[in-house]
Amino acid sequence: MAALRALIKPKIVKKRTKKFIQHQSDQYVRIKWNWQIPRGIDNGVRRKLKGQIWMPSMSYGSNKKTKPMLPGGFGKFLGHSVKELEVLMMCDKSYCAEIAHYVSSKNHKPLGKSSPAGHQRHQSQCQATQ
Repeated sequence: MAALRALIKPKIVKKRTKKFIQHQSDQYVRIKWNWQIPRGIDNGVRRKLKGQIWMPSMSYGSNKKTKPMLPGGFGKFLGHSVKELEVLMMCDKSYCAEIAHYVSSKNHKPLGKSSPAGHQRHQSQCQATQ
């Protein structure tokens, strides 16, 4: 059986995939790497001096249309029951189903049978493709 393709697959451009780290977090263990904006009056990062780390800004944002999209061109739809997957039948070329984390293994089979062929994905597989 051939793999299903998305109806429309635009080119997904990620302007920056690397995380922004906090200033001097690489030098000191006591400073966490999570981004915090520098607030000091003489801080070179805040003043955007040459040779400093970059600060996040609006220009690094992704395209609104492709932001929630998976690399295959499908959008993600979180399914908890068979009833919810019936909605997916109407737009099976645009969205793929993802079974919710807390759905038991007993209920996985009915969800897999009701979803369109090739559209059902497991939680870990969806996250791996992002």
